[in-house]
Amino acid sequence: MAKLRSLSITSPIVFALPFKSEWAQVPIDLDAPVNSGAWDDAGTLKFSRGVVLAKNDARFLYLALDVVEDTGNDTGTNDYFWLTFDVNRDRAITSNSDVNYALYPGQPNKLGKQKYLGPGRWTGLLPDTSLSEVRQEFGSSMNSPNSHRIWKFKIDLSEINVAISWPLSTPYTYFGFRVKSSNPGFTTDFPGNFYKDFAKLRQLVLSRKPTIPSKDLGPLIGSVGLIPSTKINASGRATTDSGYFVPADNAAFGGTLNLIGNRVKMQNLWTSGQKKYQVHITPPGGSAQKLISNWSNYRWNGSTYILETFGPSSLGFYELADPSKDYSIDDLLIQFPTTALLPGLYSISVVFYKRVGFVDLPDPTASQTIDLYIDNHLPEVNIESIKHGRTEVSACAIETIGNPPDGINFRITAFDPQGNLRGVSFYATYGAGQSTSIYSEGYDSSKGNWQGFSNLLIPASGNWRPPQSCAYSFIVSATARTTNGYGYIGKVSNHRNLTLLLG
Repeated sequence: MAKLRSLSITSPIVFALPFKSEWAQVPIDLDAPVNSGAWDDAGTLKFSRGVVLAKNDARFLYLALDVVEDTGNDTGTNDYFWLTFDVNRDRAITSNSDVNYALYPGQPNKLGKQKYLGPGRWTGLLPDTSLSEVRQEFGSSMNSPNSHRIWKFKIDLSEINVAISWPLSTPYTYFGFRVKSSNPGFTTDFPGNFYKDFAKLRQLVLSRKPTIPSKDLGPLIGSVGLIPSTKINASGRATTDSGYFVPADNAAFGGTLNLIGNRVKMQNLWTSGQKKYQVHITPPGGSAQKLISNWSNYRWNGSTYILETFGPSSLGFYELADPSKDYSIDDLLIQFPTTALLPGLYSISVVFYKRVGFVDLPDPTASQTIDLYIDNHLPEVNIESIKHGRTEVSACAIETIGNPPDGINFRITAFDPQGNLRGVSFYATYGAGQSTSIYSEGYDSSKGNWQGFSNLLIPASGNWRPPQSCAYSFIVSATARTTNGYGYIGKVSNHRNLTLLLG
């Protein structure tokens, strides 16, 4: 999860209110015209030369700079843009962190990326390994019937350090841009001098409220995060359909969990006046007890997000939030941390109450229990041994490797006793940013509750030879098959360093 320096989303922004992105139900095809329907209902922001459109899904931010005043269809890249993001969201320029996107010279549909070095200073164009894209369009739009220039972007969220999996905050970034037109001639920065001073960058709040198909929602507890409760099996692990935007393959749960109500059921309960409920948790081999938690949720008031706090009464009752209001997480029934819980299968029940006379009685038609296998333990990883022939090579040693087939071999461990291992990678780094893979293994459903392995010989036969004489860092890393409902969480690694010389 991205580390936040502050929850500045609720702080007033000088001269500007937050700009909201809306959820893209399907990925946007940048090659399709902006009028094709994909940008309908996008978040909009006016600037002096046109309108910014914004949508996002779990992987990408889709932006369009609809420059309605650039009506000259001149060719080449004399018309250009800059698009800047404050990657660490500190409202200041951070060298080799914050990013600026621009065009490759002479290539109006190729997106280049560079890092800031200081105010108005950048690195050169970085190697073209980005998943982000740009497309230039000249035509009409929903904002003007006259043909004009439109820049359309697909920005990889990981490149700007944003993830919709933030459980304790609404995901956001700060951005600014320049558009340059040759005919008519203008250069417009939004906000002014943004590339020298990040203090006035506009805050862009991303959506994490996709519409989960109603057929997949549970009858009361619709989902855990963005994973429908109907996709959780009797062992408390989740598997989502192929292509679903939140991957889960026999995944346990961990971290901070959001139990989200079925929207239709929440509206019906609110209308009928049933707004009071309790949440109970039953640990493995234990008895049910009230699940007591306090959390915050952001409510949009029409111009900004306002932080509201929620918690139980002295009797353990929660009050249902008004479903008609626009929250960062709609229909949130409870948010609770699981890091203090021992691994195992937990039953969690939500029960609404109705007033009968002067007594609140549980309503069996407004209750649901789900089972979640909770596991916050990370897999055990270790490099058990590195041997040259029969001789153990100690850390920091300098070892000479003879002619082929001479080499070294390893024994490594990647073990998860709860069976929630997702993947293992064993590799070496050396030289100036170079690396080489030695062994990897990932999860598939045939592995069931995969525990991994202990003391595995690598390679299984023969020896591993280094690509060149150099100092090496051998690293074994493992990821957990654990989700917080928004994505996988949990990674651990171990390493050992030594120098290998080819004789």
